[in-house]
Amino acid sequence: MRQPIRLGMMVVAAALVFSACSSATTTPTPAPTATPAPPASATAAANTSAPTATPTPVIYTGPKVTITWFCCLGTGEDASQQAVEKQVVADFNAAHPNINLVFELNPYTGARDKLSTELASGNGPDVVGPVGVGGSEAFHGQWADLAPWITKYNYDLSEFDQSAIDFYKQGGEGQIGLPFAVYPSELYYQKAMFDEAGLEYPPAKYGDKYTMPDGSVVDWNYDTVRKVAMMLTIDKSGCDATQSCFDPKNVVQYGFEPQRDDLRGLGAYFGAGQLLGSDGKTAQIPADWAYGWKWAYNGIWTDHFIETNSVYQSTAFNGGGYTFNSGKVAMQENFLWNVCCITNAGRNWDLAALPSNPNTGKVTATFNADTFRVLKSSKNQEAAFIVLTYLLGEGSQKLLNAYSGFPARKSLQADFFTQLEKQTDPTTGKPVFPAKVNWAVAIDGIKYADVPNMEAYMPAYNATLDRLQTSLTRWTSTGGLNMDTEISSLQSDIQKIWDKAGQ
Repeated sequence: MRQPIRLGMMVVAAALVFSACSSATTTPTPAPTATPAPPASATAAANTSAPTATPTPVIYTGPKVTITWFCCLGTGEDASQQAVEKQVVADFNAAHPNINLVFELNPYTGARDKLSTELASGNGPDVVGPVGVGGSEAFHGQWADLAPWITKYNYDLSEFDQSAIDFYKQGGEGQIGLPFAVYPSELYYQKAMFDEAGLEYPPAKYGDKYTMPDGSVVDWNYDTVRKVAMMLTIDKSGCDATQSCFDPKNVVQYGFEPQRDDLRGLGAYFGAGQLLGSDGKTAQIPADWAYGWKWAYNGIWTDHFIETNSVYQSTAFNGGGYTFNSGKVAMQENFLWNVCCITNAGRNWDLAALPSNPNTGKVTATFNADTFRVLKSSKNQEAAFIVLTYLLGEGSQKLLNAYSGFPARKSLQADFFTQLEKQTDPTTGKPVFPAKVNWAVAIDGIKYADVPNMEAYMPAYNATLDRLQTSLTRWTSTGGLNMDTEISSLQSDIQKIWDKAGQ
């Protein structure tokens, strides 16, 4: 059976933490993956400084070719990010007269299908990214081995930890990627909402307890989050979700938003796991995921502190891709890449420790990693490699800031948060982020990364993701379901998909 794709990322994470903490004056942290990072008006790369070490450019001297850069299987579609990406393309073309780099924007929601169609028609792109593990596994076996080009151009890998390089060299496919950015997860929260409710802030450090309004000191777990989130969920009359006067049909502020891009991710915050059993063919539902799914379902339909799908998709609440970014949600669990697009949430938010699973006492902070890849089907792999080295090298500082990505390149790690905090809104000139953010908790969360990672390899990857999305939409849109029956049906359907694919 193929090894879980993220297993090596704990080693990568540890190496990044060591190098970051040993060289930074601020508190560095890792960042984004291939998950959507919607609208943000203020992630301008114009607010960046030069890296401490300039990567040596790799020059292509072959005949002039056109290379297409495909986006966005993950982050990258926000207007502010597009401005940076287009500038990077212009800079590249100015420095490489023999390569015409073309940027192809595809919104995240349809990017996977679009790339599948292009590949099937024989008109696929050359370079894809930023893309995380899940987005890459959706096209398993279609990525080019970079080793021949690394050797030919004597490409300098000394700026990366060896463990980070080896992470992209597994499964017998060769060196199918190189490190770019990593993203831990953390709890986002709105200080003013806690202040108004007379509640203590979530713990700033892992292992700290939480003090309830009655003075009792309790574990910071999902039972506690449920109670706190209900007190932070307010209807238009000012009643909260713990009161008999509360009207769940007229909520103006919600207490909690789970990470809901993928059912696997939602479940993984309650415990690490994967759908593929140890025999390499049997579908399984990790017990912690089932518990987490039920917890969230009850949070939507019984306790009402999580938005329904219709509210989540509404203009009123979905002001920045995630409802927390609208400034109308008190807490959210998400990856570091979300800071790219959080400006609509105001400047009074902060980061805190994620809660533990009350059944196990364990904290799980799911982990993402992004890079750029070259497709095997590219007719100009050599030129595509040159583009790749530029995106990972000379263009990386601008892109990392635009994507809120913690750099894998060691020379860029120390100044990451310093530069992030210096960013200003190009329309107002005001700082994008609060004056002081608890960035340290993001790095601390790496110790709790999910291993195996929720995006680990599984058969019929795309078809399975589609089936998972069907359940995610159904559970967030329909009340009164028997979740045990729903989860059993999901497992059965996934097994049928895999069995059919294996015939």
